[in-house]
Amino acid sequence: MPDHSFTFSLPDALNSALSDELAAWQADGTVNRIWQKDADVWTGSGEDRWLGWLDIVDRELGDLKKYEELKEDVRDAGFQDILLMGMGGSSLCPEVLAHTFGKTNFHILDSTVPAQVKTVESRLDLSKTLFIVASKSGTTLEPNCFKQYFFERVAEFVGKESAGRQFIAITDPGSKMEEVAREDGFRHIIFGEPTVGGRFSALSPFGMTAAAAMGLDVKRLLSSGSEVAELYRRDVASRNVGVVLGLILGVCHRAGRDKLTIFTSPEISRLGAWLEQLIAESTGKNGVAIIPVDGEPPQPAVSYGSDRVFVQVRLAGSDIPIDLAALHAAGHPVIDIELADRYSLGGEFFRWEFATAVAGAAMGINPFDQPDVESAKIEARKITDQFEASGELPAEQPFFEEAGFKLFSSEAYASRLMEMVDEPRISELLSAHCSNIDDGDYFAVLAYLEMNQENEELLKRIRARTLEQRLAATCLGFGPRFLHSTGQAYKGGANNGVFLQITSDDTEDLAVPGQKFTFGVVKAAQSLGDLQVLLDRGRRALRVHIGADVAEGLKTLCRNYGC
Repeated sequence: MPDHSFTFSLPDALNSALSDELAAWQADGTVNRIWQKDADVWTGSGEDRWLGWLDIVDRELGDLKKYEELKEDVRDAGFQDILLMGMGGSSLCPEVLAHTFGKTNFHILDSTVPAQVKTVESRLDLSKTLFIVASKSGTTLEPNCFKQYFFERVAEFVGKESAGRQFIAITDPGSKMEEVAREDGFRHIIFGEPTVGGRFSALSPFGMTAAAAMGLDVKRLLSSGSEVAELYRRDVASRNVGVVLGLILGVCHRAGRDKLTIFTSPEISRLGAWLEQLIAESTGKNGVAIIPVDGEPPQPAVSYGSDRVFVQVRLAGSDIPIDLAALHAAGHPVIDIELADRYSLGGEFFRWEFATAVAGAAMGINPFDQPDVESAKIEARKITDQFEASGELPAEQPFFEEAGFKLFSSEAYASRLMEMVDEPRISELLSAHCSNIDDGDYFAVLAYLEMNQENEELLKRIRARTLEQRLAATCLGFGPRFLHSTGQAYKGGANNGVFLQITSDDTEDLAVPGQKFTFGVVKAAQSLGDLQVLLDRGRRALRVHIGADVAEGLKTLCRNYGC
């Protein structure tokens, strides 16, 4: 296949199961049924309304003029920086492209943490920055807050009547965001395709507008995607790499190997976060999930449990991320993918979109909805609405406090942890929480903190310590961005996750123009809603509140965690 190579090795039992699945798909003509947009390939519950991603590439190739004009306009306008404001599928593909192609003047904001907003703002000359607001529905809380904040800030420099010339909206036709963009005189309004969901939107205007604004060759990216899409029309299932990859994930999941461990070349490392969202949000529901594990430190092959499947995606000529041969020799399923060059990402986006849809079919689920993302949004909205009405957040009572740290959980789980320790101390309770990780479980750190290098390195210590102690798959996500990604699988998938949520006070808060609530209130509402839904689903979840000095709080937390 052009610009890609794909190989895999499976244990005999899984190889046999894969052969059976491929034969069944061939007999049923399932590949053709996918391209005919037959919802019964999945659950027959409206999936056909979300299959526009199958042919979006060719439609976009037929409309390249808008991207050429946008690229020229951004260049000629002399913008020094670009800030894309969005969540999940609206931000993760642009993040991959900006990192992969070294576009250091292209910034992403997908956090309501006040410190994160201020850090991003500090990197910009607001009068010379282009702002891209990406929101499919136009009603997503975070992008609306970002837009309100930065529109107001830009207006302070250039006047409200001129501020809109520094803004672009990417949204579906008829959305609230389109209405706002017209009222505020946005520079451009670029419409998405309503039949393409956010996580399947990399090769749609949500990904390609960012690519054009960066100055990338949009035609080359789309052509890579088109070549792969054409190959995946092959109706011989065993020769269709997209089908083979998806069914590997499906048969591995059925065999209890539900942790897809991802390794990438450094140059394309952000691809892992994009894959996390696509796979977790698509497959994590109805009590099942494939849990993507990105950024975990490599371990000796013998240290991995029988719940893993491994994939490495590498750029030709780059360092090989991990020794797949050793993993295969230890009895693990492994997948190896090589990209010829950076523009091969276009094809890689399509490969994984197609394979994820196939995996969803093999798992008997609808891979295009996200019911548990919505449940967390509802809980957060209740809290912000309450704040708008009363000016106060819900009262909270920690079940334990020590040296400025506060612990929160459900009454039942808090009692369980307290019963597990001889002397209630932070270190003992953290150890008790960690000891609840059983075989086949995974551990996830959910940090509602600024996403910076110092914080990430400290959180990685907790992750590595848990991996070392429990030999369980580990994940690390920053809130609220993971709510639009892995959060769906954590809440809607199997109850085999153990969660450590970390929150802090804000040294400085920021107002959201036109609202009573602030960014700090939104962040608090999102973390409270997230924890509540986890606990309502019976998850083993513990929240640690570390105060306002985040760096010192994390260092102390690491010491108490034994790392």
